[in-house]
Amino acid sequence: MKLTFLGTGAGLPAKQRNVTATALQWTEDQSETWLFDCGEGTQRQILHTSIRPGRITKIFISHLHGDHIYGLPGLLSSRSFLHGENVPLDIYGPKGLKEYLEVSLNMSGTSLSYPWTVHELEEGRVFEDKYSYVDVLKLEHTILSYGFRVVEKDKQGALLVEKLQSEGLTPGPLFQQFKEREEVKLEDGRLLRSKDFLGSPKKGRVVAVLGDTRLCENSIELAKNADVLVHEATYAEEDKADQAWQYGHSTAHQAVHVANKAGVRQLILTHLSSRYQDDRELTESLIPLQNNFSAIEIAQDFMSFSIERGE
Repeated sequence: MKLTFLGTGAGLPAKQRNVTATALQWTEDQSETWLFDCGEGTQRQILHTSIRPGRITKIFISHLHGDHIYGLPGLLSSRSFLHGENVPLDIYGPKGLKEYLEVSLNMSGTSLSYPWTVHELEEGRVFEDKYSYVDVLKLEHTILSYGFRVVEKDKQGALLVEKLQSEGLTPGPLFQQFKEREEVKLEDGRLLRSKDFLGSPKKGRVVAVLGDTRLCENSIELAKNADVLVHEATYAEEDKADQAWQYGHSTAHQAVHVANKAGVRQLILTHLSSRYQDDRELTESLIPLQNNFSAIEIAQDFMSFSIERGE
């Protein structure tokens, strides 16, 4: 599993940062990519990466401010020509997203070559398959904004071949049954429990990607025990806390508070104001915070972060 940051700025593009978009690439069981927000110019940012638009199967939109959605109509259009033909696309976002896309595509005479569905969000579980699920909660912003919790399901432990052989069994189709059934009946009538012949499950990974938000309890709930928390830090300095609250945003200090309260392993700060043109200034502002939470990264455009599966 890998996160790739396609845009890490807030509000408007800057020389070093495009507006918000983050890709989650499933690199094992699922050969697909999920996109979180799609600011203006996202499809051009993708050209600088190994991401293939045709592999993008889900797009999650946190809220309807322009720096999170203006790149979406263009990406949907281009996907028809970039190996996305006939590959279904599911788009999740707040109420009004479907109307925005239909008007944009209709007014520009754009038709898409693949099936696409917009799922307008309510709080709760919005997606689940045999590999993973996604839960969403409302955050606190100046308009309706959501945060996403992506949970990879635990992976079945390895088959304990030697233990099976000690029961007099030989490798073959019967072994597969121990992976697929709770109990396996042998030819001699014995009934064996599959869990007794499987190693410990491999714990799934958890990634929380939050939209724009003030400090709030739902941020902590979404990030609980996450391997990675992607949190906005529009304002680096803590003396901007009042201004952050006024505009529905967070400071870096508040993001660290969420990470600590939630018990996350890694915090990645994004959605940084265009006022910060020098990343050295940002890094220096984080030095005091690292005394409270050391695993902090400041996202850069095109930065990738691999998330390894726990034991």
